Amino acid sequence: MATASAELFRRARAIEVASRRLVDEQLAGQYHSVFKGRGLIFSDVRPYTPGDDVRSIDWNITARMNAPHVKQFVEERDRTVNLVIDMSASGLFGSRGVPKRELAAELAAVVAFSAIKNNDRVGLVIVTDRVEKYIPPKKGRRHVLRVIGEILAFQPLSRRTNLAVGLDFLAKVARRRSVVFLASDFMSEGWERPLKICAQRHELVPVVVSDPLEAWIPSVGLLVLEDLETGQVVELDTSGSAGHALRARAAAAARVRDSALRRLDVDLVEVRTDEPYLDALLAFFRARAKRMARA
Repeated sequence: MATASAELFRRARAIEVASRRLVDEQLAGQYHSVFKGRGLIFSDVRPYTPGDDVRSIDWNITARMNAPHVKQFVEERDRTVNLVIDMSASGLFGSRGVPKRELAAELAAVVAFSAIKNNDRVGLVIVTDRVEKYIPPKKGRRHVLRVIGEILAFQPLSRRTNLAVGLDFLAKVARRRSVVFLASDFMSEGWERPLKICAQRHELVPVVVSDPLEAWIPSVGLLVLEDLETGQVVELDTSGSAGHALRARAAAAARVRDSALRRLDVDLVEVRTDEPYLDALLAFFRARAKRMARA
């Protein structure tokens, strides 16, 4: 048990170090610019300098100091970022690099550290075909480390997926508008309508986590495959008609998923176990900045 705890701490600490470096060097400003605060609040006054907007002059202070002074405002953050993580058994799969679940944990950590660096709160919902864990939003490094640790150490009660359950739960606990990062492979069904409702209430960011072998199984002869969520095991000849049919079903399922996500008209983060997730995050921030510029 002590060894397991030490290993978990090592992994969480490694993710923290990598995440903080990425946030400090590349992502903090991007996050701040695309997830705006709720408005401006009064901060202080300072002496007027040529070029200041005369509408910002504080006439009471100006009269008292016998010199023009202007009001200063700062962005009111106090935003909430809710991480909704699909922890069904399909997340254990990973043919390259790391399993999908661990990739989701690393990306969630980067988002969480970006949030607390901007004084935002972070909450966590872990879902399978039920809500298995909920951590209410809070601020601070210790809280984020707890969130990361929960994701890394989590052992789900169920192997199956029902994202609608997690989204319905979020609708009940997140009354105020928040930023929602939903990380899943989206390989289940029944999530399109609740995801659409979530996108209307919150700033939804679907994070599609995939592995290359899920989209294209190579023609390598006999292969034993197991469905990680149902436990069903099949043996098929990937070089024969069964292999062709399996590849066709995988391609069709990916098209259906991608089409449903596009209909939401939101910016996606698409990450794969065989590619650096930083590139995908930066692409997301660029796409969102362009969308905001057009609005």
